[in-house]
Amino acid sequence: MTEVTLEYLLSFVREDAPSGDITTDAIIPPGTCCRAVIIAKEEGIICGLFEAERLFTHFGVQVTGACPDGTCVKRGDVVLSVLGKASDILLLERTTLNIIGRMSGIATRTKSYMDRIRSAGSNARVAATRKTSPGMRALDKKAVLLGGGDPHRYSLSDGVLIKDNHLALVPLNDAIKNARAQSIYRKIEVEVEDPDAAVAAAKAGADIIMLDNMTPDMVIHTLEVLNSGNLRSGRVIEVSGTINEDTILSYAVPGVDIISIGALTHSVRNFDVSLEIRSP
Repeated sequence: MTEVTLEYLLSFVREDAPSGDITTDAIIPPGTCCRAVIIAKEEGIICGLFEAERLFTHFGVQVTGACPDGTCVKRGDVVLSVLGKASDILLLERTTLNIIGRMSGIATRTKSYMDRIRSAGSNARVAATRKTSPGMRALDKKAVLLGGGDPHRYSLSDGVLIKDNHLALVPLNDAIKNARAQSIYRKIEVEVEDPDAAVAAAKAGADIIMLDNMTPDMVIHTLEVLNSGNLRSGRVIEVSGTINEDTILSYAVPGVDIISIGALTHSVRNFDVSLEIRSP
């Protein structure tokens, strides 16, 4: 997993308060201390508390009662309590809530997808994609993991994925041969859009075949074609493309190993959390 550094987290604080919190500085007497709690406003998987605790601790705020990331919480649950200077707590309020809300939203949605396909008897993994907001990938991918999903590639440096735009420039066999020559330790994945392309990728030596933008019926037919040609064994089959809550069970068919869903990170529904001052 990509390391989330303190400096990375502090950059969010600097973005939110480049010249300090002028409201708090103007109206709250210096040195005022208080207690505060972060509360879940809905049911789901809570994440981002580790990052929130690092920020609060860095600013000298005492943190107690933090739920472990990945915990299932209910509406009204206190997920983290803090004690310290009011100015520091208010400075970090929105940054920490943004982190927790985004990560918890991703983790909750990931678990929802996983629960759906497990209830249908599928052993497939739900995976993220590189469709993340710039600068947020490390936290987005961590949230997917905490929701029970697979992060897929963290970056272009992590794995070979030969897509249509590569094949517009280099023939498939040459592309796989060249990729294999770079390293025998990396798996090679090829994106295909029809059964014939899947067969060609398998025969050329692809380790993972991504069935992209296929209908569920096309996926089933492609699996049948690969099985009939003895091309399925030892290969991972991934499906991807416009898969959502309404269609995922149609893709969770026997023979599919990975279901990758860009919406996990590119269309995030924020998880509702709030920070409340409890006492001076």
